[in-house]
Amino acid sequence: MAGVSHIVVDWGTSSFRLWALDRAGTVLGERRSAQGLAASGAEGFEAVLDSHLAALAIPEGVPVMMCGMVGSRAGWVEAAYVTTPAGLEGLTAKAAHVPSARRLIRILPGLAQRGAEGADVMRGEETQLLPLIRDGFEGLACLPGTHSKWVRVEAGAVAGFATFMTGELFHLLRSASILAPAVEGAGAVDPGSEAFAQGVTDGLAAPELLGNQLFRLRAAWLLQGEGPEAALARLSGLLLGAELAGAARFGGRGPVALIASGPAASLYQVALALAGIASVTTHDAEACVRAGLHAAAVSAFRLERMSA
Repeated sequence: MAGVSHIVVDWGTSSFRLWALDRAGTVLGERRSAQGLAASGAEGFEAVLDSHLAALAIPEGVPVMMCGMVGSRAGWVEAAYVTTPAGLEGLTAKAAHVPSARRLIRILPGLAQRGAEGADVMRGEETQLLPLIRDGFEGLACLPGTHSKWVRVEAGAVAGFATFMTGELFHLLRSASILAPAVEGAGAVDPGSEAFAQGVTDGLAAPELLGNQLFRLRAAWLLQGEGPEAALARLSGLLLGAELAGAARFGGRGPVALIASGPAASLYQVALALAGIASVTTHDAEACVRAGLHAAAVSAFRLERMSA
């Protein structure tokens, strides 16, 4: 493939996304698969990467920058956590080297928070923040997911962050708790539904009552015949409202940069509005991770050439 400057890869627990970029960060080709950690560990990480590069006819010698769980202890090569505060140069300087005879391969490290604010970690999400940091963003960023991250960005670096297990709790409660029969058969949560809005409002107003409010979903199903769509929407709203209440303690109620895509973006936009946060800018999560990897590649491979 002509014109390719470098390859960037977001390699997570369950998915693989690769982009071939030119020097300006323009996408010249891409590959996607479900070859996350489990599948790739069995097939061989280098074999998986090489198969996708061969499909795009990427010549040997083109460098690769990666992020995500591929750098965890269960991944290809462990990229040790960098302690906050940390910015672009701090992350790229600590990128792990992956032995390869064909090309230069680096994996970005995750971030670790230690000390008085409490232990916390992230791996992969920090890359989505890099384009905002590069463009001078300061403030609070929200990154929804299985484990949602709320991040304070100050003076060109991640100053601190807090993780909320909202997505995982939602999945467990809807599928493996006493609430499962009440939400069985429900489709995707409608962010415009009254049940979702009420759930967010109640979760915000009294997060300490979350356990009680969750059980009432079962009671409403048993006693009032509440349908699965409304029950699931209220479940989602309660969890999101409680998360936003916690995030307010962590970072206040100022402007928020929402880094999300798909259904999560709509749900969080509605919830943030209900929380009274008027200034919200939304950034596409996939575009951010790609731009972050590009920025890291430009920085790291420049450093490589300078030290060579």
